[in-house]
Amino acid sequence: MKIIGITGGIGSGKSTVVNFFRELGIPAYIADTRAKELMRESEELKEEIINLLGNDSYKNDEPDRAYIAEQIFNNRKKLTELNAIIHPAVHKDLRAWLKKIKQNNPPYCIYEAAILLESGSHHICDKVLLVTSPMEKRIERVMLRDNTSRNRIKERMAHQWSDDKKKKLADIVLDNKDLDITKREVEKVHQMLIKDDLAG
Repeated sequence: MKIIGITGGIGSGKSTVVNFFRELGIPAYIADTRAKELMRESEELKEEIINLLGNDSYKNDEPDRAYIAEQIFNNRKKLTELNAIIHPAVHKDLRAWLKKIKQNNPPYCIYEAAILLESGSHHICDKVLLVTSPMEKRIERVMLRDNTSRNRIKERMAHQWSDDKKKKLADIVLDNKDLDITKREVEKVHQMLIKDDLAG
C-alpha cells in the first residue's frame, strides 16, 4: 500500500485537500491531530513533556497548549527536544494505524503533517503532495480560524520552510486558490494514483 504524504504551510488548506481525498474513500492519518490526542492519552508522553517543560504543561490532565507554545515559541532547543519526544510516538502510532487499514486494502493512504519535510518524515512516503496558496489568502484563513493577529501568523510562518524550498522535495504541487478547481485536481491525482501513473 502506497503512502502519500500531504503537507503545506499554515493556512494553505491541507485539511480541505485531505477531506476531498476522504470523500473519495481514501483513509487519512492526520499527524498533528494524533499528536494532540497522544499528548492527552499517553502517560509516558505526559511524563516526558512535564520533565522537559515543567508541571504547568498540564492542567487537569490536559496539555496546556498556550503554556507549551509559549515555552517553545522562541526556544529552538526546547522545540527540537519536544519534537524528539512527540515524533517517535506519532510514528509508532502511525505504524499501528497502517497495519490496521491495510486489512481493508485501500489503493493508497494519506499521511498529512505540517512539518512532513522539515522533520524528515517524508522518507516513509512514496510520494509527497504539497498544498500551496497565495500568502494573503493563507493569512486571512488563519486569522478567521484561530482568531489571531496578522503579526502572530507571520511569526508562525517564519518558523516553517518556504513553499519554494518545499517544492524541491514535492512530487505533486496543488495550488489551492479555488475550491472547485482544487477538488477537480484532487480527483485527477486520485485517478493517477489508482492507475499507478504517479505512485511509481
